[in-house]
Amino acid sequence: MHLHRYEKWWLTFGISSLVVFLVILGISAFHQGHQPPSANAIINHEKVEQIAPFDKPGLKKVEGKDWDYELVVLASAFFYNPGEVEIPVGSKVKIIATTKDVVHGFEVAGTNINMMLVPGHVNEIVTTFDEPGEYLVVCNEYCGTGHHTMKSMFKVVEKE
Repeated sequence: MHLHRYEKWWLTFGISSLVVFLVILGISAFHQGHQPPSANAIINHEKVEQIAPFDKPGLKKVEGKDWDYELVVLASAFFYNPGEVEIPVGSKVKIIATTKDVVHGFEVAGTNINMMLVPGHVNEIVTTFDEPGEYLVVCNEYCGTGHHTMKSMFKVVEKE
């Protein structure tokens, strides 16, 4: 097969550009400390409802931590447990979430909270809810025929 010299130049230019792009991306990711999740917290997804803290999902006030509340969320076949949570405005909340069946998404609309829930892996994120209002939690990973019904609601309310 004969390639015209311009084709060789363009192939060389294209492959070189790709290599340079990937090297720059790799160096910047390493420099900024990006890495895949460590999966330090792994549990038996078949018995997740018997393992603390997932045996009692919901919002709990905590003392002596860097956050005010812990919100434990358990995802399974087209619903989140708890389905609705009231959080005091200005509270720093640690969200601890996992799933017991298939991969689910956990996105809190209007915030930067977005996690992929994988069976057996425990996800944690700490955030502060500064604005009162209702925040819809949706599954953004296709999880089956009832995927479109999978939602929850965070209601951020003024402290009493």
